[in-house]
Amino acid sequence: MAGAELNDLNAFMAVARERSFTRAAAKLGVSQSALSQTLRGLEARLGLRLLTRTTRSVAPTEAGERLLRNIGPRLDEIEEELAALSELREKPSGTIRISATENAATSTLMPVLERLLPEYPDIKVEIVVDYGLTDIAAEQCDAGIRPGETLAKGMIAVPISPAMRMAVVGSPAYFSARPVPCKPQDLTAHNCINLRLPTHGGLYAWEFEKGKREVRVRVEGQLVLNSATLMLNAALAGLGLLYLPEQQVQPYITDGSLVRVLADWCEPFSGYHLYYPSRRQPTPAFALLVEALRYRG
Repeated sequence: MAGAELNDLNAFMAVARERSFTRAAAKLGVSQSALSQTLRGLEARLGLRLLTRTTRSVAPTEAGERLLRNIGPRLDEIEEELAALSELREKPSGTIRISATENAATSTLMPVLERLLPEYPDIKVEIVVDYGLTDIAAEQCDAGIRPGETLAKGMIAVPISPAMRMAVVGSPAYFSARPVPCKPQDLTAHNCINLRLPTHGGLYAWEFEKGKREVRVRVEGQLVLNSATLMLNAALAGLGLLYLPEQQVQPYITDGSLVRVLADWCEPFSGYHLYYPSRRQPTPAFALLVEALRYRG
């Protein structure tokens, strides 16, 4: 069927259903004279009169009724399918690549994805676990997740978690043979589990704050790891002291598997932020994820 004939049939359907050229023309967004000319052209091609016109009313003829009854539902189905295709085209889709620490991915990102992805099957997310201050553009990531205090300039930053605290913990077995540290400087006499930063290649310095005092301690120990899971397992096994976000170790503090120390030196700091370049034009999928992650507490 030619496009013009389909349009003519739609015009006929509007007039036949509305029983009025005036209302049909308004519905279609055309003039009454143009609509009348379209219907005369359709009747001429078919060789049949489809409408009976009077000065006060318009009604389908027998042929018009048959056309309305048989063709109408099919045209409605075509319109519904076209609308469905339009919705499919507008549905967010594509791959989003995000750089995040293991804790940020586990505690903040994954709970949101568990709700979002089943609803949007055309969205794919790749999570790159990284503890360094990654250049997301160089690594071809769409965004990164870091504490707000560590973000680079020129980035749009969206808060996605409440404020955070760090925690120093060790197992009861570890402390059975060693004194409990009372101040950050005491850590130099302890066996500490170090985290190596892949971006810079150095070891992460443990940071403490109490009032206006700020202390950074370069700890020493037998283990250097680059996985929070390995570090946690090592601390649970009594192999040293651990420095990780509070939320990551809280379950083990609660059940007694780990003992917290120096809590008064671990003050709250800015929580996790999703960051991305200000020049980026967000895709519908990315914009959807940003809004789903946004912290509104």
